[in-house]
Amino acid sequence: MNNRNNDIKSIWAKQPDPHIPAIAITLFILMSTGAVIAAVMMEGIYPEWQIGLLISLTLLVATGLLYSIKVASQWEKAVVLRFGKFHSLKGPGLFGIIPLIDSIPSWVDHRVMVTPFAAEKTLTKDTVPVDVDAVLFWLVWDAEKAVLEVEDYKIAIAWAAQTALRDIIGRMVLADILVGRSAIDIELQKTIDERTTSWGITAQSVEIRDIVIPQDLENAMSRQAQAERERQARVILGESEEQIAESFARASKVYINNPTALHLRAMNMLFEGLKEKGAMVIVPSSAIDSMNLGGLSGLVSLGKSQTSQPTETE
Repeated sequence: MNNRNNDIKSIWAKQPDPHIPAIAITLFILMSTGAVIAAVMMEGIYPEWQIGLLISLTLLVATGLLYSIKVASQWEKAVVLRFGKFHSLKGPGLFGIIPLIDSIPSWVDHRVMVTPFAAEKTLTKDTVPVDVDAVLFWLVWDAEKAVLEVEDYKIAIAWAAQTALRDIIGRMVLADILVGRSAIDIELQKTIDERTTSWGITAQSVEIRDIVIPQDLENAMSRQAQAERERQARVILGESEEQIAESFARASKVYINNPTALHLRAMNMLFEGLKEKGAMVIVPSSAIDSMNLGGLSGLVSLGKSQTSQPTETE
């Protein structure tokens, strides 16, 4: 859990301020260089204290411009405080602040942000420990609330998402979690959005990436699924046998009053069985007497022997 906390903090680690524009740096360099050149040219003409005062004033103005000129990107808003109180939102584009009076504690990104979060070893309603990984897509719609209502809204929304995920898992059984990812996504999005709306943040969507269950339970579920497939196969086989029996029953009704058709069917079956070399056909003795299969088989054998004689003579 400590590693997870460190990961969340490292994601939102504060970076150096990148919002000092090139124009402010250029003005600072030009004014400083101009002050030095002017001091050299004025040497011997004006007293040294006047030259020093000119250089000091020039450097002071250049430094003030360096820290007062700011540029916000198209997707950013700067929160400006004046004497510690909220004053205004600046940006995007070029704007200025009053040094030593105004301060910018935060730059708010209005683009859609992505926050990964997880619930490790969380017990389901049927006491099964699971690890769930998810991704939250969110954005800031009110920069003033996001900065003033919560200390660090980026870390806060990550913790809110993780807490909501643990709460939902604890109210669901494992089977519903495994088959109901879309329902969990919708409920998570709704829960997180309710918690973060007062911060000026909206949760757009949540996506469950992975659900990990204990290996022993996974093996047991695999065996259960295999047994269920075998049961279904046996049921299908039984239904097939039932359909075949019904087909035979309907066929018997056709043959029962038509012995000639039954006799022709028997001859066809015998022919199909004996036309292959080395074939053996086993029929009931009653069928031999009732359908004259003995004489028919003799004729078939005789025909086969006569057919093979020319071949042997050749």
